Amino acid sequence: MTRGPLADLDISRAWLVDPASGREGPGEIVVAGGILETVTWLDGADAAGIEDTGVVVAPGFIDLHAHFREPGNEDAETIATGLAAAAHGGFTTVCIMPNTTPALDEPSVLARIRDAAAASGSPVRLLALGAVSAGRAGEQLALLGELADAGVVGFSDDGSPVGSAALFRNALAYAGMLGLPIVDHPEDRTLTEGAEANDGLVATVLGLRGWPAAAEAAAAGRDLSLLADVLRDVPGARLHLTHLSTATSLDLVRRAKAAGLPVTCDVTPHHLALTDEWLAGARRWSWLAVAADGTTGDPWRDGVIEELPFDPSLRVNPPLRSPDDALACIAAVADGTADAIATDHAPHAEVDKAVEFGLAANGISGIETALGIVLAAIDAGQLTMMAAISALTTGPARVLGDGLPGAGPADGTDPVARVGLVEGAPADLVVFDRAERWHVSAESLASKGRNSPLLGRDLAGRVLLTVAGGRIAYEAPDA
Repeated sequence: MTRGPLADLDISRAWLVDPASGREGPGEIVVAGGILETVTWLDGADAAGIEDTGVVVAPGFIDLHAHFREPGNEDAETIATGLAAAAHGGFTTVCIMPNTTPALDEPSVLARIRDAAAASGSPVRLLALGAVSAGRAGEQLALLGELADAGVVGFSDDGSPVGSAALFRNALAYAGMLGLPIVDHPEDRTLTEGAEANDGLVATVLGLRGWPAAAEAAAAGRDLSLLADVLRDVPGARLHLTHLSTATSLDLVRRAKAAGLPVTCDVTPHHLALTDEWLAGARRWSWLAVAADGTTGDPWRDGVIEELPFDPSLRVNPPLRSPDDALACIAAVADGTADAIATDHAPHAEVDKAVEFGLAANGISGIETALGIVLAAIDAGQLTMMAAISALTTGPARVLGDGLPGAGPADGTDPVARVGLVEGAPADLVVFDRAERWHVSAESLASKGRNSPLLGRDLAGRVLLTVAGGRIAYEAPDA
């Protein structure tokens, strides 16, 4: 199938954001035959009236963490619908996790996924992580060497932590020799068995079993200690901690980076902006739940309950945390501790979500709403545009390194430079209008997963156009 028409664009008087060069401001771009021919930065009188509150052009986003469910659970999502959702959200590269059925623990499963991506006709790049353990059972290593040769960009048992410290240590060493990272879901399951919500006031009032922050921090600390140990013998070992959600675990990463450990991490849009008080029916963003004096709000006392409690779309792993933890996630993006904002897009069929809260499948369908959440944080002064777009582009590119298509020793191209607005390169960009809002509804989502707590809400930043590798991946109907 034709993978989207070649893009021909002439966008004038827009706000350009290019984290690769560290530059943003008024500008114009011309794309011809899919190639970004010219990037013109405007100043003086030519730039008058152009603000970052209107049409914005940025490099295409990279998602380090998404679940497209195929093979095995196509009722929730397929490769085709997942790629369509990614394009609608402004993403031009997506890394999918291996918790499929069967698990992505051997090259034949990767081949099936790639065939489905090719058949979809989408130009959005699909990358994949292979499983750390066979069947993601945590008992023996998967075929890491064969998976590396087949082209996975790292290894993870996401959906589950690698519980065995011995197996995890061996995986770090083996993957390090292959030049690939281990991506871990940090969770000490001895502390989370039967847990339903973040351990705190909201869980107590609602009668939900508490999920302590220590479960994440303990696992992250173990992983970092094992990384430091493995590095003595395997200098190429790398660790990426995904969907961190607590101030404590982020501080562990901050200190590990300061000590020189090769560790990276990501946070999700929902852990930036949503908190556990949403389970009670509140619908305010995280930064509105903390008073000017630093005290955390009480949704009942503050009178912000808008919806019924126990919305199963809010059940996610790790759980939505306290407002203080959410602000710590935002601070980690701002100071670079968090290398990336990754969606952890986790679509589910209605039968798996429309149940009692504690029985609902974990996950939020979030790849299409990520930009809107991030822009809400920017509008509130919590993040700068440059920091946010960096966490969606150059930050993930650094994590992927040579795993980013077209980057690395094969062509000598810096992967970070590849995600910039580079003249002469195939256009890879997203165009969105901050002045336009769009209504999140089942009908407006391309994903099969409707399990979003943002249904019925208006978000800023309507995506007008997504161009991947010079080809149009998404174009708004009236753009």
